[in-house]
Amino acid sequence: MSIITPLYNGEEFIKDAVESVLAQTYENWELLVIDDGSADNGYNIVKEYSDKDKRIKLLKNEKNSGVTKTRNKGIESSEGRYIAFLDSDDMWQKEKLERQINFMKAHDAAISCTAYARVDREGNEKKIIHVKEEITYNMLLKTNMMGCLTVIYDTEKTGKRYFAEAEKSEDYILWLSMVRDIKKAYGLDEMLAYYRVLDNSRSSNKLKVVKFQWKIYRKYEKLSLFKTMYCFIFYILEGTRKNL
Repeated sequence: MSIITPLYNGEEFIKDAVESVLAQTYENWELLVIDDGSADNGYNIVKEYSDKDKRIKLLKNEKNSGVTKTRNKGIESSEGRYIAFLDSDDMWQKEKLERQINFMKAHDAAISCTAYARVDREGNEKKIIHVKEEITYNMLLKTNMMGCLTVIYDTEKTGKRYFAEAEKSEDYILWLSMVRDIKKAYGLDEMLAYYRVLDNSRSSNKLKVVKFQWKIYRKYEKLSLFKTMYCFIFYILEGTRKNL
C-alpha cells in the first residue's frame, strides 16, 4: 500500500495527516510525502517522522511544480500494489485502510472510495458526503462523488494511473478515465476520512469550478453538446444539494 501526500507550505496540519496514517490498524503501507518547494517548516516536520519510521519516505521537488506533477511523482516512486491519496491538511479514521482494502477484496474492486466528512480549520465536522455502493461512468459524469482523500486503486488491475495536467479537477478527470475503462467503481458508505475545507482551497471559487466542469465534458470527455447539457444540469442540481 502506497499513500501519496503532496506537501506545500503545510506545516499547520501535516502532523495531523501523518499521525492519522501512523494510527492505521492496517500497517503494511509506505507514506510518500513529496515537498513541492515549501517555504515553511513542513519539510522538517516530516523529516522527524521519516527518521523514526522507515515507512515514511520524504521526497523533494527541485522547484515548485504544482499538485498534479507532485502527486504523479509520488505515484511513479510508489512500490505498493494499492495506491491511496491523502493531502497534507486531511486526515483518516484509524480503520480506513483496513476497512477499505477488505471491502475491495470482497468486491474484487479495481478502484473504490468511501464516505467522508467535511470539517473546518479546527476539525469540526460540517457535513458528511455519502457514496453509492456502485459508481458507473454515467453516474460520475453527473457529480464527482469520489473524494480524492478516500480513493484507493489496485495497480494489479489498472496499472499505475496518473493525474491529468489540468488547472483544476485533475482527480475527477482521472476517476472518469478509470471508471470509463473498468466499467464501475465501488463505494464504501462509511465515514472514514476528514476533508478540511479552507477559505483559500482551490475548490472554494465555485464559479471557476462550474465553468471548468463544462470544459471537462467537452475537452477531456469529448461529450456531445446534448450530453454535456444533460450532465451539466445534473451537476448543478447535485452541487446545490451538497452545499445546502
